[in-house]
This record gives sequence, structure tokens and C-alpha cells, in this order.
Amino acid sequence: MVLKSVEKTRRETLAMAAIAGLAAILAPRLSLADEQAVAVEIKKLYGDKKFESGKIKLDVPEIAENGLVVPVNVDIESPMTDADYVKSVHVFAEGNPLPAVVSYRFTPACGKASASTRMRLAETQNIVCIAEMSNGKLHMAKANVKVTIGGCGG
Repeated sequence: MVLKSVEKTRRETLAMAAIAGLAAILAPRLSLADEQAVAVEIKKLYGDKKFESGKIKLDVPEIAENGLVVPVNVDIESPMTDADYVKSVHVFAEGNPLPAVVSYRFTPACGKASASTRMRLAETQNIVCIAEMSNGKLHMAKANVKVTIGGCGG
């Protein structure tokens, strides 16, 4: 008798996992973030603080022939000393299913505030990079990437 109830619970669990997996696959195709969604995510992190330009070198291709593997390189100008360093860097994509793509944390021990990754881009869109400095200042950079073949189901 006990085995039947465990078996039933296991089957129900597997069915729920299958439904959740299907939803995870289909959900990104149903909706995409936009400029406003990125603004909401940034506001959650930093409120109404002002952003300065400069200090960030955001290196992305102007045209990505395949949205599945778009290289993103970020370099932030900073001496990386105990008194002056980059605390964090956040990268957002305005047309992806989820606006927040990647976040990096740095310390003075890093020596250099630089990071590289590859991301999927669903469509032509802006990439937004925010750098938070140890003194509380925020810097922003944007770059537009034209995607010819989408990487998030498009």
C-alpha cells in the first residue's frame, strides 16, 4: 500500500517536471524584454541614481550573423586600487526573454576590470552595460547589435 502512494507521487512529480520543462522551453518564445523592462531591472538595482558616460568599453559586433553566439567584451577604466575600483558590472539585453544577461563582481585584487562572455540574442537590439564604482558612481554604455539569425528561438 505504501509503495503505491510513493509510486503515484513519483509519477506526479515527473509529470510536473515535464510540464515545467516544456514551459521553460516555450516561455522565451512567447515574450521578449524591451527597453522599458531593462529600465525596470536597472531601477531595481540603483533606483533613480544618475549615470555617467565614459569609462566603459563595450566591445560587441555591429552585425551578428548568428544570434546563438555573440561575443561581448567589457573593459572598465579603473586603477583597481583599494580606494578606487569597479565593484560590479551588469549587462542587459533589450530584446531577449530576460533582460538581465550577466553580472560580474570585482575587487581591487582583480587588478583589471575586464570580462568576456558570449550571449544569445533573440533579435536586433541594444546591449546595455552598467558599471558601479567603489565611490558609488555609475557609468553606462550602450551598443546596438544587428542579429541576422536569432538565437533565442527566432
